[in-house]
Amino acid sequence: MQKILIVVIIIVVTIGTISGAVFLKHKQSKKIPIMQSKENIFTTTVKNPCITVVYDNNPYKEGLKTAWGFSCLIRGTEKTILFDTGGDGSILLANLQELSINPEEIDLIVLSHIHGDHVGGLNSLLKKNSKVIVYLPESFPESFKDDIMEHGVKVVAVREPLKICEGIYSTGELGLWIKEQSLIIQTEKGLVVITGCAHPGIVKIVNKAKYLVQNDVLLVMGGFHLAGESKREIEKIVSGFMRLGVRYVGPCHCSGDNARQLFKKEYGENFINVGIGRVITMDDLKK
Repeated sequence: MQKILIVVIIIVVTIGTISGAVFLKHKQSKKIPIMQSKENIFTTTVKNPCITVVYDNNPYKEGLKTAWGFSCLIRGTEKTILFDTGGDGSILLANLQELSINPEEIDLIVLSHIHGDHVGGLNSLLKKNSKVIVYLPESFPESFKDDIMEHGVKVVAVREPLKICEGIYSTGELGLWIKEQSLIIQTEKGLVVITGCAHPGIVKIVNKAKYLVQNDVLLVMGGFHLAGESKREIEKIVSGFMRLGVRYVGPCHCSGDNARQLFKKEYGENFINVGIGRVITMDDLKK
């Protein structure tokens, strides 16, 4: 009797294990694939990328709406890329229209991190263009990913450094509390690093980009997350940039006026005044 009972228990456990494995496999098959790094991915360059700031809280070009957040469009590359989407979809779309940019020309959207001032315009944009591919940090909530896929959009979850298209790379998820990815454009003159808010630390991000690609840093632009920081702390950041050999800087969004002024003082003509509507090309960046 005891032997029969043992056999029955073994059968039940085996069936349960198999059923659980089948269920798990079925469940995992519906998950978004996590794209990870491969060796020698930093092998291509972009000759003439053009970066247009389409959402920012700093003014630059008249006729465009400023609002808290950040977004820029990258053209002249294999794929047209929108990096972040600002905080308000109506403002994003209005600025795109004012700049004569058709949302349907966007191929890829890269989201830096989960905060609303960087992803708030996404749904409005997807209603205009559902053919895009969205690259986001793997740590984004599953509910957020599901909402995107309801538009019929492909989602790529990024954990490690990744080649997005020819000459365009993600740093991969960085940071401990707020996971964030930044964008690296490898040009013939050096690296262009674009940050959303730089929550992991702007110097750490630049250092990571330089380490990954093993190339000089031509330009760092975007949010540096220095608003409210002391003058002493900002000066340390500026010194860190100089030590890393960063040739041009374009702090905007959450960088703060004090940081912008201190970077401008140190960099002089190599400081780029980044605000809504600013266009940056290779002609603006001498090696």
